[in-house]
Amino acid sequence: MVVIVDDDLAVLTSLKFALELEGYEVRTFADARSLLRDPAAGRNAQLIIDYHLPDINGFDLLERLQAKGVKSPAVLITSQPSEQLIRRAATLKIPIIEKPFLDNSLVMTLRAQRSASFKTEGA
Repeated sequence: MVVIVDDDLAVLTSLKFALELEGYEVRTFADARSLLRDPAAGRNAQLIIDYHLPDINGFDLLERLQAKGVKSPAVLITSQPSEQLIRRAATLKIPIIEKPFLDNSLVMTLRAQRSASFKTEGA
């Protein structure tokens, strides 16, 4: 399961379509509040979160999810990340994938996270 949070409907729709073609089950949310209102969303899923959301930023959303006990792996998506954003993501060990998605780096990152979580669960 992959959960995508992005306020850009075109990005949300195209990511959903592309990931479903890759075999993922996908749920989408247009804002952070919608995700936070859904008690099951984000659990047992990989998260793809846009940094620039209308209600809060992607890091704040991740912090709120973690406060609710969600420990799902996450990927931050954004256009032209600042040095400060890159440093914060590195500190939190959250990969950033830049928009527009010109290669398959997002899918490769999801696969790597999934593989790492299986290794951790099996240890």
